[in-house]
Amino acid sequence: MPVTKWNAQVKKAAEIPDTIARAFYIARTGRPGPVLVDISKDAQIESMNFRYRKCTYIRSYNPVNPIASRDMESAAVMINHSERPLILAGHGVIISGAVTELKSLAEKGGIPVAVTLLGIPAFSHDHRLFAGMLGMHGNYAPNVLTNRADLIIAAGMRFDDRVTGNLKKYAPQARVIHIEIDSSEIDKNVRADLGINGDVKEVLTAIFPHIRERKREEWIREFRILDSTEHEKVIRPETEPENGELKMGEVVKVISEHAGRDAVVVTDVGQHQMAVARYYHFTDSNTLVTSGGMGTMGFGLPAAVGAATGTSDRQVIAFIGDGGIQMTLQELGTIMQYHIPVKIVLLNNSFLGMVRQWQEMFFNSRYASTEMVNPDFVALASAYGIPGRKIKNREELKASAAEMLDSDGPFILVAEVSRTANILPMVEPGASVSEVTLTYNSKS
Repeated sequence: MPVTKWNAQVKKAAEIPDTIARAFYIARTGRPGPVLVDISKDAQIESMNFRYRKCTYIRSYNPVNPIASRDMESAAVMINHSERPLILAGHGVIISGAVTELKSLAEKGGIPVAVTLLGIPAFSHDHRLFAGMLGMHGNYAPNVLTNRADLIIAAGMRFDDRVTGNLKKYAPQARVIHIEIDSSEIDKNVRADLGINGDVKEVLTAIFPHIRERKREEWIREFRILDSTEHEKVIRPETEPENGELKMGEVVKVISEHAGRDAVVVTDVGQHQMAVARYYHFTDSNTLVTSGGMGTMGFGLPAAVGAATGTSDRQVIAFIGDGGIQMTLQELGTIMQYHIPVKIVLLNNSFLGMVRQWQEMFFNSRYASTEMVNPDFVALASAYGIPGRKIKNREELKASAAEMLDSDGPFILVAEVSRTANILPMVEPGASVSEVTLTYNSKS
């Protein structure tokens, strides 16, 4: 019960079709979530006359509440009268298919759009109103200006702690409109002045006619000024270094430039995940698969297998760390057996990088159980019939990225990157989102 949206036990074979139909309906409607069907051994070996009927209704289960017109009008009044509104777009925008509606509302109102980790592809990074990613390792401008905004419009996101930082210091000047399909998320972490329990696509569509056209150029200019500060202090040194070791950011940026815009990007969990979130250029929705919530190391490789199995005409690129890949390394056997064309980018820093970063920054570089003595990953992949290449120098990077992406089947590119580089900016534990650490002098 604590970890499933719904569960059932099947004891007779005749119950299987209806139970499975019900399970899929519940899992996919409302806020999507896991369901469990426990099929007993007796039911598994019984015979039956099979007939499957798709489930479209369950009494007392109402996955989407009807929206009230007065709430749409109230939301529009709040938006029209605000001078510094900011949209926070989460994964719910993608799930509900509201990408176009979000763009239309933002353009009509002249409202900057910031995204959560799971909501990254909800708004094109090319758009002039794209404000960047929120959160602990998010972009400088949206984090700082969250606390300058006078209105927060949260769409399909849950105000998790990585986005809010210290709740006591979060958005002190802002009124909050929270649009969320799961009623339990409204007022859970951040109190909403207007909570709208409904499907994001329906809500944004209903609000749109009431929104006045605005430009808000002065407010948008504040984002651009902070963007340039972050670019000079963080982004350019990470993505365009002239010497020294390879960096995660430059590897991600080069692969992003070579991959098609509809490529599906999958990540594991750790520093490389944040590097992808920050430096991969997303322009289309449904192009990122990553582990949110508790962040599960080992997620990347099997998730990439699933993504590649589910799409036959799109490139699937898996960015994985040297720690995470060894948790589910056996999936190389699945890739080999079923000829799955996953492109694996292994960003190898010979550390559990994110844990090492915390040990350095907050525990005086007392490293414990984070340094990795790694196998030869290219040789390992070769044992599974997967070709690969290892690179250490940036002179090899572009040609190797092209070789990987142009290959017909699976491929592993092992990039040996800086061992002690940190992911910045960072909102440190207990800090406000506007108290962002932009630079840090490594003691190692």
